[in-house]
Parts: sequence; structure tokens; C-alpha cells
Amino acid sequence: MRYAALFPGQGSQKVGMGRALYEAYPAAREVLDRAEATLPGLLQKIWEGPEEALTRTETQQPALLAVGYAAYRAFLEAGGREPLLAAGHSLGEWTAHVAAGTLELEEALRLVHLRGRYMQEAVPEGVGAMAAILKLPFSEVEAVVQGMEGVEVANLNAPEQTVVSGRREKVEEAARRLREKGGRAVFLPVSAPFHSSLMAPARARLAEDLRSVPLRPPRFPVYSNVTAAPETDPERIRALLLEQITHPVRWVEILKDMEARGLRLFLEFGSGEVLKGLVVRTLPQAQAFSLKDPESLKGALEVQDA
Repeated sequence: MRYAALFPGQGSQKVGMGRALYEAYPAAREVLDRAEATLPGLLQKIWEGPEEALTRTETQQPALLAVGYAAYRAFLEAGGREPLLAAGHSLGEWTAHVAAGTLELEEALRLVHLRGRYMQEAVPEGVGAMAAILKLPFSEVEAVVQGMEGVEVANLNAPEQTVVSGRREKVEEAARRLREKGGRAVFLPVSAPFHSSLMAPARARLAEDLRSVPLRPPRFPVYSNVTAAPETDPERIRALLLEQITHPVRWVEILKDMEARGLRLFLEFGSGEVLKGLVVRTLPQAQAFSLKDPESLKGALEVQDA
């Protein structure tokens, strides 16, 4: 059965992630050993924590990339096939491009390590905030946010889950207004207002680093979070990876476009089950599996071969 490969972003990390894959599959071991050689000390933070160290943006981003790619490589080693299409949620878009061969693992790890640092340094801690708005359609959230300065839509995650981002006091005001409309607001445990215009300094700094890194045509199309469309041109991908820092993640549109192309099987590679949950809530007819350990990997192989 044809499938779409999905790669998670920040918030899916867990101390100990990837260890069982490392011990069971030589391909996963190779990936994680290369990650450790590129960023010494990374595996200790992934497997031993403490959680605060793994949650730091500059560590969390390369950690999730390494574990997501390790899970994907383990799947191929066990007999899995390459996907028809791939997508990654925010940081996960970089992982998808490593899986597709657009970027070398080592280059991507260095870049997302810097990406995380630049994003953290773009706004002083405590100045920004992000909140997930539940139980309201995107149109109602957009109507409120469009009339405000200092707060923007950051993620369109599911039909009734939209994340807003910006200056803390403005996000709090937007949350209050949306609660009055029947919504529920959950503030996210993040250290910066990601996917907002406040991230412009991070985008400018990363542009300098990304400019000299070679990108190759992907072996399979990878969706851009910015355009919600599959992309294959390396220079366009380069520009979109930068734009992504300050633009919203259009996840609902990505999933619906995949479904329109005939895909019904979605495999999430890495840690957690966030994307699996978003698929189920967005595409009721789809099948979704999270591949984060040998047992879940074997289960996905059986479905792929069905």
C-alpha cells in the first residue's frame, strides 16, 4: 500500500527516544552514531536527559531530526518501501528532506542546531507565547487574530485546533476573546513565539548558514509548510525552509492534499504520536501509525504489505 511519511516537530521529544531502535537496527545505529559525531553529547541528552536539557530548542531540534531519520532508516532496513510523498511538521520538514536526500544528515543537524539557537535568541524569554485554540474552526480564530496586532496564526493543526503565536500579552488577549466565542485555549510550554514575524531575526541569521549548503532534488516530493504543496526544486526548497520560520504551518491543507492524491496510509517516524492524532482528527477514513520502536515498526510493515 502506498503511504505518506510524516516527521514530527518540537513537543514530540521524550528522554530515551530512539534507544530501542538503536539496539535493534544497524541502520538506526549508524544514523544516531553519525549524529553523535556531528554534535558530541547529543545522544546522552536524548537518552539520559535531564528533560530540561533535551527540551532546549537548540538540542531538541537536532535530537528529533536524528531520531526521526533513524526510525525511517530502520523501517527501510526491515523491508519498508520509500513513501510516495513526505511532510514534516515545522522542524520535521527538515527531517523529511534528509529522508528524501535533499540534505545530508550532518549538514541538516548543524543547521537545525543553529536554527534552534537563533529562534531562541530572537525574542527574550517570557516576551512571547503560543496558545492552542480548540473547539473553534480556523475561520473564527482567523477573524479574531486578523484584527489584532502582535499575534498571528502559527499552526493550522486540525479542523478545530489552531495555534496562535506572538507577544505574550497579545496572545493572552486573543485567548480571552476566543474563549468568549466558545473556544478553549491551552498555552504551550515553549520558550519562544515560533512561526510568527517575531522570528524574523532568526530567519535572517539562518539564511547566511543555509546559503552555502548544497541541496539536491529529493527522491520523492516533500511538502512545504509554507505552500502546503509538494516541492522538488532545490532552490525553491531552500527559500521555503527559511520562509517557514516566520510563516504558519498549514498542516490541515497538507493532509487533505495527500488524501486528494489517493493516500490513505500515513506513517509517523520518530517519537510520540502527535501527528498520528492529527491525521485521525483531520482524515477520518485514513489509517495512521507511529513508528517509534521495533514493535510499532513491525506493525507498520504488516499494514504496508497488506
